[in-house]
Amino acid sequence: MEQWLYVMFIKKTKTFNRLTKAAVERHVANLKALDEAGHIQLAGVFKGYPGVAGMYILRAESREAAEELCRQEPLVAEGFATYELKALQPANKENNYLL
Repeated sequence: MEQWLYVMFIKKTKTFNRLTKAAVERHVANLKALDEAGHIQLAGVFKGYPGVAGMYILRAESREAAEELCRQEPLVAEGFATYELKALQPANKENNYLL
């Protein structure tokens, strides 16, 4: 069975520089909830990539489910960021590196 992950690139909007501590706390609370629910494979920030704040690599049942998780991200919902979602098929030992 094919396994897919979903990469959410979090892109800064013009209002990103107005990010408040409260908004960051809501973002972190969402990240913790996603992790506890088993949706986070990897998450982090980028340095040196103008316009891109960070990314999540999400585990989700479908692209539609991943889109919903992205829309619920407080930075996106509150207008501080937008996102770009890409599907990623991991290459690993279990699937013979997609051979």
